[in-house]
Amino acid sequence: MPRTTRPLGIGAITILALASVAITPVATAATTTEHKQPVAVGTGGAVASADFDASKAGIAVLKEGGNAVDAAVAVASTLGVTEPFVAGPGGGGFMVIRLASAHRVVTIDGREMCSARCTPQLFLDPKTGQPLPFENARRSGLSVGVPGMVAQWAKAVHRYGKLSFAQDLAPAIRVAERGFTIDRNFRQQELASLPDLQSFTSSRKLFLTPSGNPLPLGSTLRNPDLAQTYRDLAAHGPSYLYDGQLGAEIAQTVQHPPVAPGYHGFYIRHGLMTTKDLSNYVAKVRTPTHVTYRGLDVYGMAPPSSGGITIGEALNILSAFPLASEARAKALFQYLEASRLAFADRGAYIGDADYVAVPRQGLLDPAYARTRSCLIKDHALPYPALPGNPYPPYGGCGATAGRALSDHEGTNTNHITTVDRAGNVVSYTNTIEQLAGSGMTVPGRGFLLNNEMTDFDFAPPTPTTYDPNLPAPGKRPRSSMSPTIVLKNGQLDFAVGSPGGSTIITTVLQILINHVDFGMSLPQAIAAPRVSQRNTPTSVAEPAFYNSSLRRTLERKYGEMFTEETGAVLPLDKWIGNATGIQNLGNGRLQAAAEPVRLGGGSALVVNPGS
Repeated sequence: MPRTTRPLGIGAITILALASVAITPVATAATTTEHKQPVAVGTGGAVASADFDASKAGIAVLKEGGNAVDAAVAVASTLGVTEPFVAGPGGGGFMVIRLASAHRVVTIDGREMCSARCTPQLFLDPKTGQPLPFENARRSGLSVGVPGMVAQWAKAVHRYGKLSFAQDLAPAIRVAERGFTIDRNFRQQELASLPDLQSFTSSRKLFLTPSGNPLPLGSTLRNPDLAQTYRDLAAHGPSYLYDGQLGAEIAQTVQHPPVAPGYHGFYIRHGLMTTKDLSNYVAKVRTPTHVTYRGLDVYGMAPPSSGGITIGEALNILSAFPLASEARAKALFQYLEASRLAFADRGAYIGDADYVAVPRQGLLDPAYARTRSCLIKDHALPYPALPGNPYPPYGGCGATAGRALSDHEGTNTNHITTVDRAGNVVSYTNTIEQLAGSGMTVPGRGFLLNNEMTDFDFAPPTPTTYDPNLPAPGKRPRSSMSPTIVLKNGQLDFAVGSPGGSTIITTVLQILINHVDFGMSLPQAIAAPRVSQRNTPTSVAEPAFYNSSLRRTLERKYGEMFTEETGAVLPLDKWIGNATGIQNLGNGRLQAAAEPVRLGGGSALVVNPGS
């Protein structure tokens, strides 16, 4: 049953007013604006994504008899066409699935994997022993992990879908063949990634004009190479990538990056990936994380994603405070500090659980959370907040040793939410990491390769510091992706997720408290201004929050400090996250919600509108 949304109090009205102040169009689709809407209500199934063509692909599959899993794969593969700088078969992601008939939640880990030749020194300069500059490491074959996206799609469809893999890829093939119109958001992404695309011949050929400039606004981009790649995968299945010709071409590209003639940037290093690495890849079914918050069951993604544990711990900490009845500034102070403490534990303890002993049970234990919530009093904690001791017995209110962390996670991801008429749900976050990933397109294949290996820590902060997120053979780097499904009395209440690098965690957490504690509808919770605290000296705030009286109260009364997300280069940099979600309204009615403005706004669709 859905939760009844409470009337909005003064604080909630303030947040919504701030949201309306922030909403100024920065990117409008050239041909599909009349169809693109951030909220849709109806029956028969729902889809929410960042792109109209992708959402439409998911609805088409639902109408053909597919379920939420089929729809999610159709949306994701279409985003590989229309949002190629953040999506596509060269990346990976995490999928949380609610199986209605089985009354259970499962997850599929499609995170990219390091080569068998990886070592903890992967990103150290062999001449100096020092960590490589980030862009030097990123724009190289070293940064590319074995892509997990296709294996994840195929496993999800095989285990839980209703249609064939080929049927789910069909909408993406059609879009790639006919093309789509270059809108302002796409052009902004091209401008932001121009040096990367110009560095490699294959990327220049696909995404730029013959002179190496961005494609004109309003022009049509067709991608016959990607259409053929999808046809090959539809005909031969995932083995075409992991044991076949496509995999050989990926390995060749990584080992011998197609550097453009006349390139005069830094040295582009060759990668380590082999065809054997590709054949060894497995998309893994993992047990979801689970916490109870205000009577709701919140399910998320386990390591190598840190999202489920970090959000779960923060929610457990916040359970100690009556956020709904408090002054809004006090509640937001507690949100920031709970996030600060959870991020301290994230950095100290979370990595790929197949390689490191992650104290998952302790980090998600409400008893442990009480040793953290007691630290939140009436003033911001000193930087950096120290990690706790999540090993029973947990002891009193205190901490152990802390460290500050670097953060190279790309903010350019995408999130898909789908629900079908039977009540199956998919919350799916995937990415190629930075905008345009490594910058390398597989020649003749129509998609960019990821740079996910730069999500590993390049080196521990000190030679003696334990670091759970260093590279190793076959290891998957820690992620912040946080696809989330929330149940009430065993039924879907809502599902949500977002891109945004490490701000994914705070975006999803803030949407949860906006919706659950502050009484906002899901669209309102998504639209509200965001502020992110990740155990950093200052919290990063969107302009509407930074310019608000709430920010000034938090500084004056609680000692919080803020940095404005200014967007120094492009409007797309001003936003934190790009969320989508779906709410169960009861009696078969669903409300799909996407961003109204951030990054041009998202696309929410339902099978039977208005019913």
